[in-house]
Amino acid sequence: MTEKVHCLIIGSGPAGYTAAVYAARANLKPVLYQGIQPGGQLTITTEVENYPGYPDGVQGPEMMVHFEKQASRMGADIRFGLATRVDFSATPHKVWVDDDKLIEADAVIIATGASAKWLGLESEQRLNGYGVSACAVCDGFFFRNKEVAIVGAGDTAAEEALYLSKLCTTVHMLIRSEKMRASRIMQERVQQTPNIKVYWNSETDEVLGESRVEGIRIHNRKTGDLQVVPISGFFVAIGHQPNSGIFNGFLEMDEAGYIKTVPGTSRTNIEGVFAAGDVQDKIYRQAVTAAGSGCMAALDAERYLSAKGLA
Repeated sequence: MTEKVHCLIIGSGPAGYTAAVYAARANLKPVLYQGIQPGGQLTITTEVENYPGYPDGVQGPEMMVHFEKQASRMGADIRFGLATRVDFSATPHKVWVDDDKLIEADAVIIATGASAKWLGLESEQRLNGYGVSACAVCDGFFFRNKEVAIVGAGDTAAEEALYLSKLCTTVHMLIRSEKMRASRIMQERVQQTPNIKVYWNSETDEVLGESRVEGIRIHNRKTGDLQVVPISGFFVAIGHQPNSGIFNGFLEMDEAGYIKTVPGTSRTNIEGVFAAGDVQDKIYRQAVTAAGSGCMAALDAERYLSAKGLA
């Protein structure tokens, strides 16, 4: 089964839905496939207070429903389905959905996002959104004047620990080995911050709490000792994995798998293929920056199609 579309959007977080709004308003007749997690990472977030236009805050899933409704009202064709294979070797670009449906598209906007890496604990997943978070900038505010813990040893973990230290009474930082991977300057900043307590050779044995995070049980890998620390928030900062695997062999990516775009644009190395949101942004990773890059992708796609006489 083959279908020809003008503008195909893969992904349904803030980047994908914003691209759909702009593409629909430009009469590009966009078709958007939502992917395996309609709404993206915000659907596993509870309160969102840092997105403009919501003075009282908004629940992440509710916000994504608003995004979807707006894109649909503008005329975007929003569908449930997962892009499983692509062929960008010639135009029109080919994308297979759910393995069997072939879409041929004049322009493709990739907004497949990134997935946070987790420790793999049952309690971590059960309390995700109830004190467990993978984004200190997003959720640190909710733990003002409380004790929190953070897991990670790289620059991102160090940055997030420092950010949390300005809001929280104590930040318990768990490092699996005897040293951090973060740059020397970041290590120095962490160690010079009085309310960051570093636990070396330590890993999380369990996140404690029934309906909300109440503490963690820490396992010392060297001594075997177990220690319970009461906390209200648990942050995992061991990295993100961009959802870019199906584009391997066609799109240029960095060593971590983030799609490379021409600076200041959403253009990839393949003409007519654009990338927006967390799949190409490993620095900011915020809903508002993802939405902004979705706008850029739709405008870039419109200009590309116009130049080709296709719009």
